[in-house]
Amino acid sequence: MTISVCMATYNGANFVARQMRSILQELSSEDEVVVVDDCSTDDTVEVIHGIDDPRVRLFVNDRNRREVYSFARAIALAQNDLIFLSDQDDIWIAGRVDLMRQELRRSGALLVSGNFDWMDEAENSIDVKIDGVHANSSKRHWRNISDIFAGKTNYYGCAMAFRRELIAMILPFPSYIESHDLWIAMAANILGSSSHLDAPTLRKRRHGRNVTDTVSKRKLSDKLNSRIVFLRMLAELGRRRLNSSWAPWRASGVPQK
Repeated sequence: MTISVCMATYNGANFVARQMRSILQELSSEDEVVVVDDCSTDDTVEVIHGIDDPRVRLFVNDRNRREVYSFARAIALAQNDLIFLSDQDDIWIAGRVDLMRQELRRSGALLVSGNFDWMDEAENSIDVKIDGVHANSSKRHWRNISDIFAGKTNYYGCAMAFRRELIAMILPFPSYIESHDLWIAMAANILGSSSHLDAPTLRKRRHGRNVTDTVSKRKLSDKLNSRIVFLRMLAELGRRRLNSSWAPWRASGVPQK
């Protein structure tokens, strides 16, 4: 099963080369990294061009469209069997691709989600408390969805990989969604086809420009709006689930349990 790594970049020149090296050493010559840059104002595009690897395919948005759009575009451009999502500033742990690919084969699931360890800008390990995912909750699909509604930070796109068949369910991303991570996780759980790994598969870099760092500081009104968005997402995914045109997995051999 060939790999497409989908990465969205924006002003990531400081860390993207380090991340790209950790990714490329995990890939075969048949794999690819699809990068969508969101009109960076720093040297991100030049840094990526400088990597000079034929497996890297770089696209630049026509204007700044934010990360949800960029990830959707990268996924749409991906050509291979398995899609791995990647942030621009992390480091993949050696063996990540084999571990997640093996779990997709073992479970037959459309999506596998793992965990990660935190590090600071200088790559020193730091302790940050998050909920994470747990292998023993893989099949508790509606409980996983209710946890998302409750605001638990279980699912992170950077720790996900999924089969190509899931693309028909998740694309296009609705314009109103705030998090592609949760949209993808909800889709797989609604289909009853999500698996969790206890093990960390990357080191996540925490720094002042991280989107993740701002989540806990959101206002009450923003949190309430997120619950409304959740309900819209749930309704839309339910509609797609019932619409046969969104259901190629029914004939793909992927287990539905």
